[in-house]
Amino acid sequence: MIMGGISPSAAKYIINASCEVDGMIDKSDVIGAIFGQTEGLFNEEYDFRALLEKGRIGRIVVDLDVKDNKSYGKIMIPSNLDKAETALIASIVENVDRIGPYTARITLDGIEDTRMEKVNKVIVRAKEILENWERKQEKVDVREMLQSLLGKVREAALIEYGPEKLDAGPEVDESDSVILVEGRADVLNLLRYGYKNAISLGGAAERVPKTIIELCKTKETCVFLDGDRGGDLILKRLLEVAEIDFVARAPQGKEVEELTGKEIMKSLMSKVPVSQHVQTEKPPRESQHQEPRPTTVQQVQQAQAVQQVVQKQRPPVPEKIAAYVKDLYGTLEAVVLDQSLNEIARLSVKEMADKLQELSGKNPYAVVFDGVISQRILDTAGDISVQYLIGNRLGNVVRRPAGVVTLTFEDVSP
Repeated sequence: MIMGGISPSAAKYIINASCEVDGMIDKSDVIGAIFGQTEGLFNEEYDFRALLEKGRIGRIVVDLDVKDNKSYGKIMIPSNLDKAETALIASIVENVDRIGPYTARITLDGIEDTRMEKVNKVIVRAKEILENWERKQEKVDVREMLQSLLGKVREAALIEYGPEKLDAGPEVDESDSVILVEGRADVLNLLRYGYKNAISLGGAAERVPKTIIELCKTKETCVFLDGDRGGDLILKRLLEVAEIDFVARAPQGKEVEELTGKEIMKSLMSKVPVSQHVQTEKPPRESQHQEPRPTTVQQVQQAQAVQQVVQKQRPPVPEKIAAYVKDLYGTLEAVVLDQSLNEIARLSVKEMADKLQELSGKNPYAVVFDGVISQRILDTAGDISVQYLIGNRLGNVVRRPAGVVTLTFEDVSP
C-alpha cells in the first residue's frame, strides 16, 4: 500500500528499514501501525499525517513476504526534512513494537542521501566516458579534461533563486548565512572551493533585487565584493537599502571570480562588521565649489544607528543581580531570576542550554551563569524575553537579540 506525499525521486533522503512480525499481516497493517503508534508521541509538528500533508515526508512503501507464519518486510519512507529531523523520524518508526495483533520488530537499515547518490552516478558515468575517450585517442590532456569536467559540475550545481532568477549556490535556503557576490562567475568560483551559500546581486549597481533585501532581513549576511571602484559603488548602493552584517573585499585590484581558494578564505576571515566599515570608511573629497551630495533617509538612519552603537553607555545592573556574579564565580552554576529578582531556578551550566526554554512560562527576567555566552544561549534568552544575560565570558557571537542586555562577569565586577 502506498500513501500520498512526495515521490522518492523528489526527496532529499530515503529511510530504509526492515520489519519482522510474529504473524501473518498485510501491508496496510504495517502503515496503520506506523501511524497509530507514533501519533502523539511528539508534538504536532512531527505527526506523520501532518508531515505527509505538508510534503515533508513522502509515500510510505512496504514490501512484504510471509514465511513459516511470520511476516518479513522492507519499509521505505522518503523525507524532505533536514538530517536531524530525518533521523528523528527513523527513530520514531523503530519504536513501533506491534503490528496488528502481533509482536513486531522494526530495524533501521540506513538512510540514503539521494543527492549524493545522484552525484556518485554522475561521477561514475563521467569516469566511464573518460576511459572510453582515452581508448579512442592516443594522447589526451587528462588534467585539462578534468578541469573542464569540474567546471561543468560546478555549473550544474548552480541554481536560479527568487523571482529575479539570481545565480546562487544550492544551499542558500538551508544555510543560516549567505555570501552576496557581484555576478555569476563569482558564485561559480566560490562553488569551486566549497562555498555553496553564495548568491549573485544581479547588477546591484543599478538596483538591488527585492530577493536580496528580504534575505538580508532573515539571514546573517556578508557582502563579498571585488577590490575595485565598482565594488565600492555596489557596496554603497547595498548599504542604502539592505541590512548587511559583514563586509569582505577581494585584494585591491582583484576580482572575486579570479581568487584562489586560499585568497577567498583569507578575505572572508578578514570580514568586518558593517558598523566598523562605516566608521572607518573615508568620505570622498569635495571641491570647494562643488555642491554637497544629497543624503538619503536610509543613509541618515544608518549613520544615526552607528553613532548610537558607539555612544551607547553600559546600562546599570541591579545590585542584587551583580551580587550573584561573585557568588557564582567558579561554581559552573546558573541562576534564573524573575522581575522581583527572586530565584526561579538554579541549575548547572551544562544543562542550562536545554532547560532555559522550559522556564519561559515563569517570566524569567535575568540569567547569571558561570559559563560561556554562546549564540544558542543568547538566542534562547531573546526568545523567552530575558532582560539581563550575564555570563563568565562571551563566546563566538555574531548576532545579539534586541532587548537583551548581554554582559560578562568582568563588565559587572571588573
